[in-house]
Amino acid sequence: MVRRGFIYSLIVLMTVVSVPAQTKKKTNPLEKIFGTQSSLSDEKIVLGLKEALQIGTGNAVTGVGRMDGYFKDAIIKILMPKKLQTIEKGLRMVGYGPKVDEFVLSMNRAAEKAAPQAKSIFIGAIKEMTFDDARKILTGGDTAATTFFKEKTTDKLSTAFRPIVSKAMDEVGATKQYKDLIGRYQAIPFAKSQALDIDDYVTGKAIDGLFYYVGEEEKKIRKNPAARVTQILKDVFGKATGR
Repeated sequence: MVRRGFIYSLIVLMTVVSVPAQTKKKTNPLEKIFGTQSSLSDEKIVLGLKEALQIGTGNAVTGVGRMDGYFKDAIIKILMPKKLQTIEKGLRMVGYGPKVDEFVLSMNRAAEKAAPQAKSIFIGAIKEMTFDDARKILTGGDTAATTFFKEKTTDKLSTAFRPIVSKAMDEVGATKQYKDLIGRYQAIPFAKSQALDIDDYVTGKAIDGLFYYVGEEEKKIRKNPAARVTQILKDVFGKATGR
């Protein structure tokens, strides 16, 4: 029913876009498909889509950009990089587990500080959305809008997040802890040297976690009537999906 609803909205949008202004109004193709005439204009459909995306991305940013938004979420919690898991095991074996835990906490705190910067970047992408973008989102899967945001904002998010992550890591002593952990590990006999741009790692994981919840919010609005918290969302998605 949800997919049918989005195809319903798409047909309305494409009909308005494809018919020149001077052409006489043709029979609405929705009448043949659904036996009724749509009361939704293309402007309202696109406005509803944009509002859905703004609410969804806003909820995602608010969710992760708070204390423990990453750290206490088992799905997006930033753990030691795979490349350093051998180091982690070695340090825990020789009694440095608490130091490892402090470092993991500091990575998540840095991500939580950076996340709020995404809000304005997402809003900018929504404002720049074209009819062609709307078509792709409406005909895509449950996370088509999330894919759109990944394509349009990942580079901007990385640029915005990295200095905040770097500063936060310095403020909480994470960079020093990282260097200290590496130094302690290298002091263990037969340990192999490891190196990693830790700021880049945390930035990437912070963005991954954010997009995970952007996708979850998108699914809610597509499928769950209770997630349509404004009148235009109820009008557009309610009539489109029949819920």
